[in-house]
Amino acid sequence: MDRGDAENFSRMGTLGIEEECFVVDSEGRPTSGTDDLVYGSTPPEILEDRLDHELFKFVIETQTPLIEEVDNAETHLLAIRDALLDHAEEHGYGIAAAGLHPLARWRELEHAEKPRYKSQLDRIQYPQHRNTTAGLHIHVGVDDADKAVWVANELRWYLPPLLALSANSPYWNGFDTGLHSARAKIFEGLPNTGMPTVFDSYEEFDRFERRMLETDAIDDRGELWYDVRPHSAHGTVEVRTPDGQHDPDVVLAFVEYVHALVLDLCARYEDGETGHRHRREMLDENKWRAIRHGYDASFIDQTAEGTISLGEFVERETDRLGVSGLRELYEAESGATRQRRIHERDGADALCRSLALQGSE
Repeated sequence: MDRGDAENFSRMGTLGIEEECFVVDSEGRPTSGTDDLVYGSTPPEILEDRLDHELFKFVIETQTPLIEEVDNAETHLLAIRDALLDHAEEHGYGIAAAGLHPLARWRELEHAEKPRYKSQLDRIQYPQHRNTTAGLHIHVGVDDADKAVWVANELRWYLPPLLALSANSPYWNGFDTGLHSARAKIFEGLPNTGMPTVFDSYEEFDRFERRMLETDAIDDRGELWYDVRPHSAHGTVEVRTPDGQHDPDVVLAFVEYVHALVLDLCARYEDGETGHRHRREMLDENKWRAIRHGYDASFIDQTAEGTISLGEFVERETDRLGVSGLRELYEAESGATRQRRIHERDGADALCRSLALQGSE
């Protein structure tokens, strides 16, 4: 079995950014392109071993190299995006990004032929057949395995506000869902997704991971698709909550905040804080509020005795952690609202064009 190791948790504060994007045609519509881009050609050197596909042949994933300093995140993110755009354009494709492509009709799209995905389709059936989702995953290095598990536990409360800020998928299968992040709800149809429970130690998490593999619940540890997880191969805490984003500044706002939050939680762990043991049901309620209401959501607070609006959360976290991107993000139009505005005013073609990635130059 492919397993991680507690010894991999050895470095503090490093970063990795994974983006799932859509391969599109000249009209901005989903098209099967990953065979050409991943297997049928040689990508730019910077994308070597950093380019993969997902379940559908129109979803492609990139990973940045290890980022040593958060100040270098923008340089790495833009370099990877530019290389992907150049690679796609050379082969007649475009690249777009959102939590869901609004015109992706899962019954009409091709699945990847990779054995891993064939196995998932056979095992999971309908929920995986319709999984046209695309997300943003942020890894932050943590230098101790037990600390990483404690931080992942604590991060759970912060994830619904983060999802609300990222909500960028109102449309699915060609219709308006009435949600702000339909991606989050569709992805929850898979097993081993959503809010994880509390783990008391790395040993307990490791035992759970091993049991899931030994009982054939999962084929590999990567199929523990929870909203946050200790990544036992990379030695990171991985936040998997946000919808995919076409605007790199939005991605960088989330990277800035998640990095600062993880470092803050690590310091609190080292200071001996006991942490919270929030019920998963309460956190699921908060997540539902983010999915349904986006920027207008309010959340059951950390005491479980009151509520906090998204705006209050942004002000508090901006001041507490000394970050700026969240406030700028909240003061702008949300991704879901933007999509609805463009679709209502200018139609589906304009909406597709608005999701296209642009080069940094």
